[in-house]
Amino acid sequence: MPKNKLQDFVYTVIMAVIMVYGMVVYNVALNTGGVSGQTFILALHELPIMVPIAFVLEFFIVGKVAGKLAFTVVRPDDRPQVITYAISICICCIMCPIMSGVATLLFKEPSFGTWVQT
Repeated sequence: MPKNKLQDFVYTVIMAVIMVYGMVVYNVALNTGGVSGQTFILALHELPIMVPIAFVLEFFIVGKVAGKLAFTVVRPDDRPQVITYAISICICCIMCPIMSGVATLLFKEPSFGTWVQT
């Protein structure tokens, strides 16, 4: 895990880009009926919108909440690897539904079913 604010910033940028791109590829594949080379190109169009949203949410809100939540399960004296996994799992469990909701509101017909599928 990052040790200072600069490392945290860079780590968050990298993770936001990778995770958002993966989710957008999945959503484009759902919309187009499958995965092709074009799917990966089409997914790039949403990145300028979704990456800043994901970065702000994770860096300023979700990261702090996930850290607190993770330490309800692990202890500070546990192995660093276990702590890292716990925090990462908590971030994913919080960010995936939030970002799916954002994508549903911005790019799809908003409904509970659409959000769950997204």
